[in-house]
Amino acid sequence: MSELFDAVDALVASRSPLPSAEERKRLRVAHGLTLDEVATALKVRRATVSGWESIKKPTEPRGPEREAYARLLRQLADLYPAPEEPVAPAPAAFSGTSGLAEVQPPPGQAPEAAAAPGDTENPSVTANPATGVPAARTVRPSPTSRRPAVRKAPPADTPAGSADPRFENGPLAVVDAEDGQVLAYCTGGLVLDVPAKSIPALVDWTLREAKLGQPKLAGPGKDADPLLVLTQAACERYGLPATLAEEERLAGRLPEGHKVIKQLARAEWKLTKRGFGPWARIYRPATGSERACVQLCIPSWDALDRRHWGDAGQLPPAELARVLGVYASRVMTPRGSTAVTGLELMTALRPPTRASAPDADGKRHSEHNPGSLSKDPVDPAPCEAPDGHPLLKDLPRFHVRGPAEKLFEEAYDWARPMTDAECMLRHLVGIDVNMAFAAGANGLNIGLGAPTHVTNPAFDPKLPGSWLVDLSHVDLTRVKVGKEWVELEGSLLPSPFTPKGERPEGPAWYATPTVAYAVELGYEVHPLEAYVRYENGRYLDDWYQRLRDAYLATMSDLGVDADLNPADFLAAMDGYKERDPELAIVVSAVKATVKGGLGKLRERPRGEGWRPGEPWRALSRPTWRPDIRAAVISRTRINLHRKIVKHAAFTGQYPIAILSDCVVYAANGPSPLDFLPYREGKPLPGGFKLGINPGLVKHEGTQPVLWGEEVRERFNAPELNLARYIKDGTVTDADNGE
Repeated sequence: MSELFDAVDALVASRSPLPSAEERKRLRVAHGLTLDEVATALKVRRATVSGWESIKKPTEPRGPEREAYARLLRQLADLYPAPEEPVAPAPAAFSGTSGLAEVQPPPGQAPEAAAAPGDTENPSVTANPATGVPAARTVRPSPTSRRPAVRKAPPADTPAGSADPRFENGPLAVVDAEDGQVLAYCTGGLVLDVPAKSIPALVDWTLREAKLGQPKLAGPGKDADPLLVLTQAACERYGLPATLAEEERLAGRLPEGHKVIKQLARAEWKLTKRGFGPWARIYRPATGSERACVQLCIPSWDALDRRHWGDAGQLPPAELARVLGVYASRVMTPRGSTAVTGLELMTALRPPTRASAPDADGKRHSEHNPGSLSKDPVDPAPCEAPDGHPLLKDLPRFHVRGPAEKLFEEAYDWARPMTDAECMLRHLVGIDVNMAFAAGANGLNIGLGAPTHVTNPAFDPKLPGSWLVDLSHVDLTRVKVGKEWVELEGSLLPSPFTPKGERPEGPAWYATPTVAYAVELGYEVHPLEAYVRYENGRYLDDWYQRLRDAYLATMSDLGVDADLNPADFLAAMDGYKERDPELAIVVSAVKATVKGGLGKLRERPRGEGWRPGEPWRALSRPTWRPDIRAAVISRTRINLHRKIVKHAAFTGQYPIAILSDCVVYAANGPSPLDFLPYREGKPLPGGFKLGINPGLVKHEGTQPVLWGEEVRERFNAPELNLARYIKDGTVTDADNGE
């Protein structure tokens, strides 16, 4: 009989009831458990537990794991009962002391009984340690409401407010209006009641009472201004259009006569030259060290570019606050687009000035901060200046500069026809370098000041600059790999010196990393002239480290850790975005911050009534530095070519297509492990290595070889760049190189 009873018990356990996926996550978060801790306790993978909590595509545990998981959730439910649907009144007015909206006790119950500090019988009510005022009870939003009644329990990885008491409510808030009430959703799940009735009053409230902002990232730097994100409902509440009219969208701002701009002027608030647009900065001139500035972000005006922020602009307020809060805590408070933020991050980490040591009178003065750029802009070398720059105003109007006049360091866009042997293989496998341009910036020595022109210089690989030199003699059929000469099929390799992979013809301008690689390959170089920067340093190191850490931390939250073996890494990367779509948005934004920030170093004219030969606005920035951008791209391209050469020398395999940081090889199997050389789990030294760290590679996509041949034949393009379409195989038009 005991066997029958055991069978019955096992059958019951196999059908142990489980709450919804949303409730499972709420219980785990309420107890402060991480996915890793639950996975370890149940002896399953982290991704498995994440799947059990997935709201979009939940999976169900089976067998003994289901019984153990159900037991865990039952115990947590006893500790953290599911809150009743909110029927209490909306939060009372913000008092300006606790940072929380007060919870109103039920009729007939004294306030002390409703939430007594130190109440051990009610674990869902805790006191605010900073003020002694009890925090609000955690309440889940009702299905018909986009906001909680008072405070919502945040996910475990949501950053809470700053330890700095000035910014205890975090760096930003998403302001929303509903049912006649305005609420500010902060990071960490905090919700504040907003009493302001107008935009000027909202700015005043933010600076005086909201306790929003972010401490400076570097010693000589400045604190980040508070960021308010206005939802569509909040825009309508404060007299702003929900969306911009076509004329306003093209101008990127509201007209000067708009009533809100007049309100700000009457209250003596100013707008920057960008005006009142999707990213508006409202300020008063600083008095001493005190800044009075608030930044607005308006997603319904396309402030959050969908290419980089995905559907963040359509998220409910609390979820949007989480996404932007994680980004702010790991990168910095957004200052505009991801490109603008990437550029501002450079300055925030390496400010141009610092306070001097006290002089004889005990006073301090502003002085240059060593290792940073100047506080004043510097002109580029003529070869580094883009077309239309004032330095080139005397050139004939339709003059086209060639390689001997213009520095042209760009990422790869190269492809070649497949060989007969490659056509006999089954798959085309794409691998992509993680954070390739960030890795290219790491440890790079760049110029900090103005260039110096020299003629017939001896090449110095440690000296950043631009060099006019002939590299056409470098023969890829015989190159040095390490200390040994090797022979390769040079016709199957792109040239490392040009973005299109073509062999150079005659002298051309190159950045230092490109010329240094020619020397590394075993060939002498004799520059004709150069523009070098004797004042130099590793200016981008802190920038790289900040963005690297942000990327790795967020990917780890998504179940992709840096210490995974190759097979586990590929498995973890499969569907990682679906585990937490909000954190996946943060990953996309971090990567866009890298590329956009580097792109801003050579920002081109944007309207402004500009004519060739005239200066444009970006030239007034110390961070307008096309030479730095060129050096990073040069090093990134060279890093990739070095791996390709080592892979070819060791395996005899050559790339079929390269697009920026994606490389496509032909292989007999669909996985990168089918062609990357791993021995006992160790990769080829100096070659491609699977992993999540910047500079390592991930699987980009796999398509059949027949697909590649069919696409090229369809468009009559034998050198169509298949790396552009390897991810999903969709080709909508002939490759135009854009």
